[in-house]
Amino acid sequence: MKVVIGLGNPGSRYRGTRHNVGFDVVDYLAANAGFRSRFQAQTAEIKENGEPVLLVKPETFMNLSGRCVREVLDFYKLPVEAMLVVCDDINLPLGKLRVRTGGSHGGHNGLRNIQEHLSTLEYARLRIGVDAPRSVHDDATVDHVLGRFAPGERPVIEDAVAKAAAGVLVWIRSGIGVCMNRVNAGPERPKKEKKKDDAAGEPARDEDTKKSSSDH
Repeated sequence: MKVVIGLGNPGSRYRGTRHNVGFDVVDYLAANAGFRSRFQAQTAEIKENGEPVLLVKPETFMNLSGRCVREVLDFYKLPVEAMLVVCDDINLPLGKLRVRTGGSHGGHNGLRNIQEHLSTLEYARLRIGVDAPRSVHDDATVDHVLGRFAPGERPVIEDAVAKAAAGVLVWIRSGIGVCMNRVNAGPERPKKEKKKDDAAGEPARDEDTKKSSSDH
């Protein structure tokens, strides 16, 4: 069995906020599967490649997410390797995805609480960039993550949620290593086609091209 934990805050007040993109990924994966209340969370069960997968949206509010995570793992007697956490990240550009096998919470209160309840940093997480707030003050950060996306940002984040859901399926089927390679690599760059020599046998001149830069 695999467990996918999408982090967020419960209730219509927080629906569509930056902090709730983890919920959005779980909803995307659940599709027509029904949710029910268990483990201080909304849960849905699906099967992927013949393996049961539990989708979890904690209802403890973000800062207490670890209570739900601990309860799920204890109930099913699962190791942390069977779990993937999906959450927002203000340290990544909007829509950028990153998968890691472990590491610090990076200031994310949901990850911080999971770390405290599991007593380890070594659990897989898939982070979705929601951009940084314009100010470094704590109040600005709270307002940012609890705020909704601007209309111009919606297509970017909707695409990121779909790609994150696809990344989760790769993790379920092939493991964290393959998932990291595919998600972190990003889209492949188109290869330049070499121009053939002209009829006279002289090499054709390459037109000036602009090099595109990639974000890291």
